[in-house]
Amino acid sequence: MATKAFFLVALCLCILLPFSTSDHGPFRVMGRVYCDTCRAGFETNVTTYIAGARVRVECKDRDSLAVMFREEGVTDSTGTYSILVDHDHGDQMCESAFVSSPVSDCKVPDPGRSRSTIVLTRTQNGIVNDLHYANALGCFKDVPLPECYHLMKYYLADDI
Repeated sequence: MATKAFFLVALCLCILLPFSTSDHGPFRVMGRVYCDTCRAGFETNVTTYIAGARVRVECKDRDSLAVMFREEGVTDSTGTYSILVDHDHGDQMCESAFVSSPVSDCKVPDPGRSRSTIVLTRTQNGIVNDLHYANALGCFKDVPLPECYHLMKYYLADDI
């Protein structure tokens, strides 16, 4: 009887063991970079997305703030970036950050939207998906579009 119980426990462990490992493979961080054409501080109906913008994913040690991981990527024609992160970063502080824009009149990063915190671990949060989305990163257009005045008035209206 003890032999059967041992084999049953061993079989259960063999089945569950692949699910208990914390490093299932690389993460993929995805997000977008936009040009805030109204200088509103958020995406609007006239927001455009920037192809060719440079973005960085960086993870730092929580105590020493030493950079433990850094990888850069470039946005595609839809303003979307996809950066591969090689392994689990446990308790490290990770974020995606705007680096540069190829659009001559939309290069100044929005201080409130130039960085996005991301969680790149499976051990502390229960997230099992390899794909992690970062908040959109933005930069300001030098001069707002003419239609922004009416658009912002609409957004800020109390009673519609």
